Amino acid sequence: MKRFEREKATAEVLRVISSSPGELEPVFQAMLANAVHICEARFGLLYRIKNGAARIISKLGIPPALEAYLRRGPHRPPLNRLNPLTPIGRVIQTHRTVHIADYREDQTYLDRDPITVAAIELGGIRTLLVVPMIKNDELMGAIVIFRQEVRPFTDKQNELVQNFAAQAVIAIENARLLSELRQRTDDLSEALEQQTAMSEVLGVISRSPTELEPVFETIVKNAARLCHSVLSAVYRSDGERVHLVAHDQFSAESVAAVQKAYPALLTSSNLIAVAVRERRLQRIAANIRLSQHPRRAHDARRRRHWRHRGHAARTKAVSQGTGRACAELRRPGGDRNREYASAQ
Repeated sequence: MKRFEREKATAEVLRVISSSPGELEPVFQAMLANAVHICEARFGLLYRIKNGAARIISKLGIPPALEAYLRRGPHRPPLNRLNPLTPIGRVIQTHRTVHIADYREDQTYLDRDPITVAAIELGGIRTLLVVPMIKNDELMGAIVIFRQEVRPFTDKQNELVQNFAAQAVIAIENARLLSELRQRTDDLSEALEQQTAMSEVLGVISRSPTELEPVFETIVKNAARLCHSVLSAVYRSDGERVHLVAHDQFSAESVAAVQKAYPALLTSSNLIAVAVRERRLQRIAANIRLSQHPRRAHDARRRRHWRHRGHAARTKAVSQGTGRACAELRRPGGDRNREYASAQ
């Protein structure tokens, strides 16, 4: 293996890392492709290892019969079992490279370990090299390359795969840091959005101190935006009944149907009435019957189009014996706990 080939392969992997920030699969594929090609192997695997358990997260050139076997799931006790150990299990135990010249002579094959038998008889594996991916003494994964003939890997080839393993650790760490940075950015953006919405509501209150309608209209629009809702509504209780006082994105037909259902008795099983009466958040799942919920007025076409996720959140009582609630039909996805907090 020539030096310029090693340097070219390393440079290519680094290029993929820099051009795919936060994306690990292109990086892992580049590593396996270069390792398999330059080390004259037939195929390769990349494992992610957490809490002593190994999971294949990237593979290249696996023989179809072996791949079908692996796809069916685990076939034996944990990989880090003792005596005898599978090759990946030995790496988990020792954090050291495992190099097997002839897999047929390995104790795991002589003991008829199921996955070892499958690797040899379905994958044709004879020689293999398992290189650990280590960060600060923590085992993060392993790169494995295979030959279908008995031909041990050279020290230079071993060294190249070790370089790829170190780069894989860097790529995983970069992805983690980027994910954390994106999360912090999202948190800051969400906090700014919430502050802006609150300022808008307070602005309306200060401009209309005796008018509730514009305040409720502003609340319902901001709740819909912050919670990524398809529909949103505000209800108010007078102590005996619940009244619809504001809504957002309702069709004319939906408004007419909901208005027929309200005011609703506070003692009824209506979801909004329950939220106000019990003074706690209520959620309704996608498959629940909507016959006693105001979203039953939502037209059938939208019901088919969106998965139903809703909640009614009690807010601070506006006067003794009265309260208000916000109900929403939201799109799937998103951080529901944060959205519920925003509504509250």
